[in-house]
Amino acid sequence: MTNLLIRPGRLDELHTVEALLRGASSWLASRGIDQWQYPPHRDRITVALEQGVCFLAFEDREPIATIQVDGCADPEFWTPDDDPDTALYVHRMAVSRKAAGGGVGARLLDWAADLAAAQGKRWLRLDAWKDNEGLHRYYEDAGFTLLRVVDLPHRRSGALFQRPSGRVPDISN
Repeated sequence: MTNLLIRPGRLDELHTVEALLRGASSWLASRGIDQWQYPPHRDRITVALEQGVCFLAFEDREPIATIQVDGCADPEFWTPDDDPDTALYVHRMAVSRKAAGGGVGARLLDWAADLAAAQGKRWLRLDAWKDNEGLHRYYEDAGFTLLRVVDLPHRRSGALFQRPSGRVPDISN
């Protein structure tokens, strides 16, 4: 993958964002993972599109991924001690199956970390499904640290991750 264009989604692309999220939901279900097994939150996605914080990634003019990056810290997870205003937060990241395995997710996370740095934020944060250990490893491989798990009975998410804003140095060489 060479040319990845990331830009804010438009309201008329709501169906595209929903399709990417439904595709991720179906893939998770096929692997026995019950994460995202509900219709996408159209109301939340619409607001994110209106605010310019829901992004689409394109390769050869085809939408292959979506990510929401904003300053909205979930108050059930991020406390005043976390200094929530020092971070941007990732929500609803999904990559199409045909683009999976090509590093698109990692590139989106790097892009989001750069966005956080450009906005003067110290951290890029996200919450993940508490019992999706594969996803936890994925985020750790992308430079995130697991801070804690918030176990609320009405929430399946609650594994809280953060990484410094800006690029994570490549230590594999």
